[in-house]
Amino acid sequence: MMFGCTLLGAAGQVLIKIGANSLVHTASPVAVLVAMFTNPPLFFGYVLYALMTVLFIFVLKHEELSIVYPIISLTYVWVTVLSALVFREAVSVPRIVGVAIIMVGVGVLGMDGRK
Repeated sequence: MMFGCTLLGAAGQVLIKIGANSLVHTASPVAVLVAMFTNPPLFFGYVLYALMTVLFIFVLKHEELSIVYPIISLTYVWVTVLSALVFREAVSVPRIVGVAIIMVGVGVLGMDGRK
């Protein structure tokens, strides 16, 4: 379920970015609120965030917060990969190092969680 949370969060963020890119540059806060319901990528991005939150509640019911919450940082890994694929964003060496550190950190936490 945690893996699903991270994927939903990343997919939601990509959809929100796609929706945000279609807004006019000077969009007011009211225009953004209207767009959240009328702009399909924004709307579905927030729907995915809501689904992620529901899954996260179920995970928290059975697992320790101090182990589970840092796993959410894997969302940054997926966002980096999806940003490169969907938006053709450059993935620099520092980003790769940062993503690797996140993955190692989650792996270390996973070893602690097996006790």
